[in-house]
Amino acid sequence: MAASFSSSFLPSQLPTTTKTNVIQPLRKLLISSSSTPSSTLNFPKKKHWKIGEYPGVTETSIPQFSSNNKRRTPIKNIKKKLDKKNNAKAWANTVTEALSEAIDKKQWLRALQVFEMLKVQPFYQPKEGTYMKLLVLLGRSGQPGQACQLFDEMLEEGLEPTPELYTALLGACCRSNLIDKAFAILEQMKSLPLCQPDVYSYSILIKACVDACRFELVESLYDQMAERLITPNTVTQNIVLSGYGKAGKYEEMEKILSRMLECPTSRPDVWTMNTIISLFGNEGQIEMMEKWYEKFRNFGVEPETRTFNILIGAYGKKRMYDKMSSVMEYMRRLSFPWTTSTYNNVIEAFSDAGDAKHMEYTFDQMRAEGMKADTKTFCCLIRGFANAGLFHKVISSVQLAGRLEIPENTSFFNAVIYACSRADDLMEMERVFKRMKDKQCRPDSTTYSVMMDAYRKEGMSDKVYDLEQEKQMMTARISKGYDGVKTEDTADVNRVLLI
Repeated sequence: MAASFSSSFLPSQLPTTTKTNVIQPLRKLLISSSSTPSSTLNFPKKKHWKIGEYPGVTETSIPQFSSNNKRRTPIKNIKKKLDKKNNAKAWANTVTEALSEAIDKKQWLRALQVFEMLKVQPFYQPKEGTYMKLLVLLGRSGQPGQACQLFDEMLEEGLEPTPELYTALLGACCRSNLIDKAFAILEQMKSLPLCQPDVYSYSILIKACVDACRFELVESLYDQMAERLITPNTVTQNIVLSGYGKAGKYEEMEKILSRMLECPTSRPDVWTMNTIISLFGNEGQIEMMEKWYEKFRNFGVEPETRTFNILIGAYGKKRMYDKMSSVMEYMRRLSFPWTTSTYNNVIEAFSDAGDAKHMEYTFDQMRAEGMKADTKTFCCLIRGFANAGLFHKVISSVQLAGRLEIPENTSFFNAVIYACSRADDLMEMERVFKRMKDKQCRPDSTTYSVMMDAYRKEGMSDKVYDLEQEKQMMTARISKGYDGVKTEDTADVNRVLLI
C-alpha cells in the first residue's frame, strides 16, 4: 500500500461529536458513491458491406440446396433426438439442481429431503463431495444429531471416510458445543490409519474449547499436536488469541502474540489484527482498539476492507460518527470498496440510536449502489424501526425481505420478536415464535430473554414459567446431541419440485 493509514488517519486524533454534525459529511460520502460516472464502452463499428464488395451466400452455393444434392439434412430428426435425450435427464437435473440450491440457500431440512429422493434414483452414486457439503451445512445450521446420522448412513453406503469428512463431522459437534462428542470423534480418527487428525481438526476443537473457556483442554490439545509433530499455524494461534482476549486474559494473549512473532510458521497476519481489534471494538474499548491497530501497523501488517469495517462498526456502536465517516472517507481515498458489511455497520449505528430517517437513507443508497442486502441488514432495519416506533415499516421490511428471499435464521426471527415486544403485540409475538419453530430455526437465549421480558412486563408469570421450562428442555436436548426435528413427507418435497 502506497499511503500509510497511520500517517493519514490516526483514530485517536479524531474528535467525538454528535450525529448531527456528521450527517452532512456522511451524506456526501454516500451520494458520491452512487454518482460516480460509469465508464463507457467503445465497441467497434460494424462494417456494412456494399453490393459487390462481399460475396453473398446464395442457395446454389450451399450443398444441400444445390440441384445435384437431392438429400435433405435431417435437422429436425437431430433436434428430436436431442430433445429426447434432454427430457430423459430432466428429472436428474431437477433433483441435483434442487439439492444444490437448497445447500446454497442454507435450507438444511429441504436439502436432506431432496437428498433422500436423490438416493433412490438409479443414476445415484455416493460421492464424498456431496456428503461434505451436507455435513458442513448441518454443522452451520446447528444440527449435530442430523450430521452424525448422515455420517452413519454414508458409512452404510460403503463410502470410505476421509480426514476431511471426519473433520466436518467434528466441526458440526463443535459448533453446538458438544465438546465431549467432539473428543470422541477425535479419538476415533486417531484409531484409523487413513483418517489421522491434522492441524485443521485440532484447530476446530481448540476453538470449541476456547469458546467454552476450557483452557486446560486447550493446553492438552497443544501437547497432543506436539507429540504428533503438528505445528500450530496462524489460524490456530488466532483462535487462542481471541479466546484469551474474550476471557480477559490479556497477559496470556500477549504471550501468544510474542510466540507468533518468534515462530516463522505462525506470523501475525491481517486476521490476527482483525481478531484483536474486533475483540476490543465489540467491548467498546476504543482506546485499546486503536492502540492495538497501531501496534499491528508497526509489525508491518497491512489493513484490509474487513479491518476498516470493524473500525466503522466499533465507532458506530459508540456513536462516534466523525471517526466513522473518516474511516469511510479514507477507504474511498485508497480505493477500498464499501461492502455490504460497511453499509450494515452504518445502518446498525443508526438502528441502535432509533434514527430511522438516516438508517433508511443509508439503506436506499446501499440499494442504489447495487449492493446486496443480507439477513443482518434486515435485522438492523427491523430493530431500528421498532426502536423508532415505526411498526408499519417493520411490517414492510419483513415483506421486502420475503420478496428478496433473504434467509430467515434465528437472528432474523429474534429481530421480529423484539419488534413485536416493543409494540406490546404479544399475540403476534407468539405467532412469530411458532413460525420460527415451523421453519426449524432453533430459539436461542436472546429469543427466550426478549419474550420473557415482554411477559413479565404484562405480569404473565405463567408464560414466563413455561418458557423457562422449555429453555431448560431445549438445552438438555442439545447437550445430548439430539435435534428433535422430524423430516416432512417426501411427497411434499416432490410436489414443490414439480411446481
